Amino acid sequence: MNPNVPLHGGRGPGGWEDGSLFMLPFLGAFLLVLLLAALTGFYLWRQGKLTLPKLGGARSPEDDARRILAERFARGDISSDDFMERASILQWTPGSDSLPSMPGKKRR
Repeated sequence: MNPNVPLHGGRGPGGWEDGSLFMLPFLGAFLLVLLLAALTGFYLWRQGKLTLPKLGGARSPEDDARRILAERFARGDISSDDFMERASILQWTPGSDSLPSMPGKKRR
């Protein structure tokens, strides 16, 4: 046996540490863990147990007040006179400004 010729699969030049497939099991395990974490997060988000931060920034308190006022009027909790009076207090002309959409709901 020639000591200058490395054994196939052994350490050293041309051995398993220098092979291109050496990291494949570790990379595969990492990608599997990453995929499982993403699927778990998606499942929890769909179940409503995980909320994501808003990307659009924070809404102003006036926008929230307008949305609540419009919802109360739509449910019939307040009359049209009360609605118009409270909208004028908020310096809001209904129909001219769009309401901010509810988080998680799409506007039609």
